[in-house]
Amino acid sequence: MYKIRTYNAISSKGLSRFPTDSYQVSSETTDADGILLRSQKLHTEVLPDSVVAVARAGAGTNNIPVADYTEKGVVVFNTPGANANAVKELIVAALLLGSRDIYGGMNYVQGLTEITDSGEMGKLLEKEKKNFAGSEIQGKTLGVVGLGAIGSMIGNLALELGMNVVGYDPAISVEAAWQLSSSVERMENLEALLACSDFITLHVPAIAATKHLINSKTLSGMKPTAKILNFAREEIVSSADMVAALDAGVIAGYITDFPAPELLGRDDVLLMPHIGASTEEAEENCAVMAANQLMDFLENGNILNSVNYPKIKMSRNGGTRITFTNKNVPKVLGSVLSVLADGEINVVDMVNKSRDEIAYNIIDIEGDLNDSLKAQIEAVEGVVHVRII
Repeated sequence: MYKIRTYNAISSKGLSRFPTDSYQVSSETTDADGILLRSQKLHTEVLPDSVVAVARAGAGTNNIPVADYTEKGVVVFNTPGANANAVKELIVAALLLGSRDIYGGMNYVQGLTEITDSGEMGKLLEKEKKNFAGSEIQGKTLGVVGLGAIGSMIGNLALELGMNVVGYDPAISVEAAWQLSSSVERMENLEALLACSDFITLHVPAIAATKHLINSKTLSGMKPTAKILNFAREEIVSSADMVAALDAGVIAGYITDFPAPELLGRDDVLLMPHIGASTEEAEENCAVMAANQLMDFLENGNILNSVNYPKIKMSRNGGTRITFTNKNVPKVLGSVLSVLADGEINVVDMVNKSRDEIAYNIIDIEGDLNDSLKAQIEAVEGVVHVRII
């Protein structure tokens, strides 16, 4: 029986993926094998020794101490792309809100509470509507920073809306490149993209290299009529530098899903309450993907969409499966295979993958593996964690 500890309100569609005859799912479990969560911060939580995997129903993993878990041999999963459509649709709304003063016009209408005659209201609105005029997005240039799952979708959709699209991503994956239209013009650097764009939408992760990617220096090279959309992560944009740029007329506007006190009360800023992935469908998709990845790892040792471990998969070949994590240094795998050979254990199949400073291995053997041999594998220098499935 596998035990899953949940945090936050996980979609029932995701929870229903766990078979009740082999999984115990609870928010109270103290000796869980895996953790399934959304936004719960784990940095101050004591991780039970029993936990071997953590699955985040969402793309970002800032709420998880990934580096610490990696050292402990704990695999951290996320669900890239599961909420991409929800974010894509909200960004389209943000583009329209940013190009026309829809929000201001709606607020103005709601304030006409003293007018009781519809004819009078109609005449007033006909007179005042010029105050809420804007421009169309067709023919404008959209700069997409980060061409992953969401960035690629936004780029393709913007083309269908008649926009010119330029993109920048120094680390674009093969999968993302296949999804991206050839009509998206690749820019050589961020500065070139910012200089030519009317709207810029950000889709990069919050890592050390992207903290305050948008700052006083990068803002200074933009069109004074340009507007930035940030539905990725708060840390990517320096709010202080953004306020200074808006005050100086360096750029025209900022639209974000990450409000900050210094951004409140400004006509040139549109703030949303972090609702990018807040749709029923997105929450369901994230929960189902996270649950499936967690189960495949617990039952088979396979890894898909991990932020700290390599992608690795091997079909079951009967017998017993051994998985182990080790420091990515020479001779570890050979030493483990020697332990098996000395124990007269026949290896049926195996696969080994590495990522940065760690390596992960799946080995199928004939028969069983006794506790003594498992202990010998655990004792091999460089081995971090061993599981028998």
